[in-house]
This record gives sequence, C-alpha cells and structure tokens, in this order.
Amino acid sequence: MSNGKTPAQRTARDQLLRRQQAQQERVRTRRRVFVAGAVAAALLAGSGVGYALGAKSSGSSGRDSSSADGPLVIPAHATGADGTVITYGKADAKDTVHVYEDMRCPFCEKFETALGPTLAAMADAGKVKIEFHMAAFLDKSLGGKGSKTALAALGAALNESPLKFKQFHDVLYAAQPKDETTDTYGSTATLLDLAGKVDGLRSPSFNKAVKEGTYLPWAQKVADAFYDTPDVSGTPAVKVNDTRIEVIGPGRNAISPQDFTAKVDAALHQG
Repeated sequence: MSNGKTPAQRTARDQLLRRQQAQQERVRTRRRVFVAGAVAAALLAGSGVGYALGAKSSGSSGRDSSSADGPLVIPAHATGADGTVITYGKADAKDTVHVYEDMRCPFCEKFETALGPTLAAMADAGKVKIEFHMAAFLDKSLGGKGSKTALAALGAALNESPLKFKQFHDVLYAAQPKDETTDTYGSTATLLDLAGKVDGLRSPSFNKAVKEGTYLPWAQKVADAFYDTPDVSGTPAVKVNDTRIEVIGPGRNAISPQDFTAKVDAALHQG
C-alpha cells in the first residue's frame, strides 16, 4: 500500500525519521554521561571524597576506533611509553604528580583554575614534577573533536618546549567554554587565536602543525593510553607518586590550595 504518499513524500518522511532518531540517540548519549556523573557525585559526595566527571566507558571502551590520518609524529619533549606523557618540571625531582585531564572537562578547568598555580609552583621549585596524561573521551561521549584537536595543538606547543605546552594548556583552560557540549576547540582557527596569548608560540612551524593536524595521530595515541590506567576512571584525577588524592570536593568545587598542598605533602617520599 502507498498510503496516499508519493515516493518523494515517503523519502522525505524517512529522512526526517532518521534525523529524529539520530537526535534522540545524541540526547540519550548525553543523558548516560550525566547520569553516570550524577551517580558518582552522589556516592562520592556522601563519602567526602570528591567528583570526577565522565567515566572511561559509556556503554563501550571509549576508544576511538578510527585513527587520525597521517603519519605518527611524536612531539619533541614528549615522555613516557611511546611518548604519550607530557612532563613539566625538573627531571631530577624525586616525586611525581600524575594529572589526568580532558581539555573539554569542566571539572578539570575547576582544578586547574583553583590548584594549577599551586602545583606549578611546586614543580618550578623542584619539589615535584608533573606528568600530564590527557584523555579525549568527551569527544566520543558528547560529539565533536575539540578534546583531540586541542590536544594535537598542545602537542605542537610541546614540540616547542614543555614551558610553552604548560602556558598554552593554562590559556586553553582559562578560555574553556562553560558548556562542555560546545565544541569550541574543534576549530583550529580558535586554537591559533588563543595561542597568540602565549609569548613566542605562534611560530611558522607551530602554525603549520596546528593547521595541518600534524600531531593528531599522536593525540589519538595519547588519548588511547588514558584507558590503560587501571585505577583512573574519569577526569580530573590526580596521583602523587602512587597515592590517589581527591581534588574535587563534595560541593563539586576544587578543594582549597591549603588542603591540596597538605595532601601532596602527605604523599611525598620521605627523606
């Protein structure tokens, strides 16, 4: 039966249904992410531990099955297994603070805004070194490419120096959109504009690497490595040596710099 519909009308109806189904699936994906976060928040707030937004898995492994095009180029100054870690601080510091972040994660922004300067001061003084382990699961969970594109741009900054990476990293968190569903960092033009706030970063080689996505395959490799950390299930996560410390309190805000410093000091190697 044709139900009185012409072929063109049926095709238009089918297209509309497919668009509606796709939109409904995006809504369901967002709900899964935020419901998981709300459950975690309720459990952790009750224990006074803290809150990390976004699980590694939202019905799947969270890994991106499609790798970025182009050859794998590892930035100069990358550290760790296969160059998937970014280290900031003095190499001979005997204590390490491991920081796990996603550039689109609003709770990572809270951590960096409130506690990043305190942690950086510790690293600059040689008290600790910082190892950044970057994720991109919000791209998969919420749609878009901002986490990975921002990470690739950070790779271009790292290729210049760890200091340029840290400065650009801080600029990006300061400019992070209030809504993590807004894919602002999916635009390389926006990233280049923000890079102009870091003195000396906008070199021709940096601009070229960002525009051409030179470090996108590396960013994918870094993001995949996040899932290989068995005791980290979201961001932000912070470990001092092997000791996990909570940096987001029950009120979903970062703990105070004084509390953070005390927690770091308690986990440092003695002697």
